[in-house]
Amino acid sequence: MSIAKTIEITAESTDSFEEAVRQGIVTTARTVRNIHGAWVKEQSVVVDAGKITRFRVDLKITFIVD
Repeated sequence: MSIAKTIEITAESTDSFEEAVRQGIVTTARTVRNIHGAWVKEQSVVVDAGKITRFRVDLKITFIVD
């Protein structure tokens, strides 16, 4: 039997939502093993002077507990 745990993180990129998701998973994988999947809970942008400057995502990341 496996036990899974889900954590919630926020990640950010100046390029795109996809890059924010990628960076969030890569950064989390530095300290969390056995990542099984991720779910994008919410997306938002930061706007400065009428232009999008940052893309943010709230992720739920699931991993298998050893």
